[in-house]
Amino acid sequence: MKKRVFSGARPTGSQHLGNYLGAIQNYVSLQEEYDCIYCIVDYHALTTMEGREAVKTLQPNIREMALDWLAAGLDPERSAIFVQSHVPEVAELHTILSMNTPLNWLMRVPTFKDKVKQQPENVNYGLLGYPVLMTSDIVLYKAEVVPVGEDQLAHLELAREIVRRFNYLYGDTFPEPQAKLAHIPLIVGLDGVQKMSKQLNNHIELAATPEETETRIMTAFTDPARKFRRDPGHPEACNVFALHQALKVVHADELAKACRNAEIGCVECKRKLAQEINVMLAPFRERRMELAGRSSYVDSVLKEGADRVRRIAQRTMEEVRRNMGLV
Repeated sequence: MKKRVFSGARPTGSQHLGNYLGAIQNYVSLQEEYDCIYCIVDYHALTTMEGREAVKTLQPNIREMALDWLAAGLDPERSAIFVQSHVPEVAELHTILSMNTPLNWLMRVPTFKDKVKQQPENVNYGLLGYPVLMTSDIVLYKAEVVPVGEDQLAHLELAREIVRRFNYLYGDTFPEPQAKLAHIPLIVGLDGVQKMSKQLNNHIELAATPEETETRIMTAFTDPARKFRRDPGHPEACNVFALHQALKVVHADELAKACRNAEIGCVECKRKLAQEINVMLAPFRERRMELAGRSSYVDSVLKEGADRVRRIAQRTMEEVRRNMGLV
């Protein structure tokens, strides 16, 4: 029997190249070996939102993200794809686990401290309790494996601590989720400084047209030490070359040599990158347009995914209530 994988992502709308190279490709490949559950975590998104106008963006963002996942190769026949809030049992389990999670465990989480700095006017309970809800997402479906990068190991270890405490208090109920370390490359944005992000407007959208993609890439920062076309380049310091490498293009070594010898300029290097991205994403974009034209398809996939995992969630909650003596 296949082990079960769980992973969730906040609904940020149309996905960008960093999302694709860092997570979505991995999601697709895991379908070959695991029973996969992929969740669009809208409750988590609420921790950084205030007011109706902000929350109204969730539904279109969910749809755009689901479209991108499906176009990239997530298969509803092999993976359950659904929206977090469509399975209400997750809120019940979050409440129960929050009663058994020491406050000091949550206060020490580095990402909580970072979020407090980013939104000092909106330090809400949900922000503090985020790891408990994350744990609930995983264990509600008895997931055994969680794909993570090294930077996320601390979060998963906290989830394991919460599971161990609950199992100690109420008997063996949840499996301790194990990390499946994935090499998730840090995709730096077009500014050449920070991680690719829609919020920073330094991204390349997967669903952009080829023309839009080339226009965006031509704005990218390159080797800061190279002033003129005749100057030798330093590809190891150039974000455009890093993107060539992230795409695993076969001629990356040749490109680096040509850059160091000033045989190729930054403009030409950018045009090559745009061409590579457009070739790579052509099947994705064609598939996305086809899916977008089927107006009810995404809704049906999300509904069927929620129906499928809710049966698991209901069995889990029956076991939780029984083990705790609530029934």
